[in-house]
Amino acid sequence: MKLVIRILLFLHIFIGLGAMAGGLAAILDPMKPLGIGVEALHGYFDSFFIPGLFLFFVLGVGNLLCAYLFRFKPLEQGYTSGFIGAVLVFWIIIQCIILRTVAALHIIFAVLGVIQGGLALAILTIKRKFPMNIILNILGK
Repeated sequence: MKLVIRILLFLHIFIGLGAMAGGLAAILDPMKPLGIGVEALHGYFDSFFIPGLFLFFVLGVGNLLCAYLFRFKPLEQGYTSGFIGAVLVFWIIIQCIILRTVAALHIIFAVLGVIQGGLALAILTIKRKFPMNIILNILGK
């Protein structure tokens, strides 16, 4: 269990800091963050400002908040980690649709989001928390 928590804690900090850096770049230079022109958005947004806010606050601050919650609410960690992992996966899918491309970083962060979700399920299974307690009872374990 300690290894699962340590890996998940590392992932939250790594993803959170990376998302805050990327989001800040989009907020400070919404027309061409990190050298990507606004034309890459294909008309979905006028600038990178709104996606930058989402990236900074939801994925950046959200992941760091999940890491912080390990200290105070370890039993609820399966829920918060699973939620933020799912948000990351959906963010990457939507980003690939908007940008009309799939880059190596998209694949890497989608896999990290899936890993977050899997580790969250592991915590829920080990602690026999909802919904895993019901599934384990049905399976007779």
